[in-house]
Amino acid sequence: MIRPRSSRTPGRHRSGQPYSPVHRRVWDGPPRAEAELLERSHPCWVVLYSLGNRRFYAIATWAAPRPVIVEGDTAEEVRDRMWETEIARPSELRAA
Repeated sequence: MIRPRSSRTPGRHRSGQPYSPVHRRVWDGPPRAEAELLERSHPCWVVLYSLGNRRFYAIATWAAPRPVIVEGDTAEEVRDRMWETEIARPSELRAA
């Protein structure tokens, strides 16, 4: 069935429409900044903040038989788990 054309004005993405700036929304800015700061202060880790889960994740960058991943609800919790993991890893990996 062919529908009649809508009388509404065309959207801003249609060709011929003038450029209009769009506000860029930063979701969960402070936790993402915390994750970035934590990653900069611990060079042996990649630290991420999941917007979907609202959790912090840290992945170790050293050679290991399988990936080393820790997670937590807060940046402090992940930092503590990262420290515990570094202390617990074998000494031959610490020298690498």
